[in-house]
Amino acid sequence: MRRAATGTAALCAAGVLASCSAGAVEMPAPTPGPAAEQMCRALVDRLPQTLFDQDRVGVRPETPYATAWGDPPIALRCGVGSPAGLRPDSQLTVVNEIAWLPGSAERPELFTAVGREAYVEMTVPASYGAPAEGLVKVSNLIKQEIPALPPGEL
Repeated sequence: MRRAATGTAALCAAGVLASCSAGAVEMPAPTPGPAAEQMCRALVDRLPQTLFDQDRVGVRPETPYATAWGDPPIALRCGVGSPAGLRPDSQLTVVNEIAWLPGSAERPELFTAVGREAYVEMTVPASYGAPAEGLVKVSNLIKQEIPALPPGEL
């Protein structure tokens, strides 16, 4: 579902991800619209238990629309608002038919899947190297769980 970025999404885009005690990762909970809730739940449920050889960890606040792996955290949120930098002429990276908008120079570790009925945001810290491994695995699941928007829509 396409929506303007909310304050919560803006906070995450500004880099508000921190490890918490007991292995949980604190991040703003996404608030997908009613049409995206089921798709996002299905996507998060199907995500792998390990990514970049890092085990899945809990998130705070608990939400069925987000998950994380490892420390520093690799984080994924489904049902976020439209990325602030998304424009018709944006440079997108396509991975297994999923278009990803890379983050800004200030947030190069942030990627947002666009062109789907729900936006999916993934943060891959630079310490893990190239984000390709994570983007490939997640792209395959997004393709299965979140329908594409009509051609030409982001």
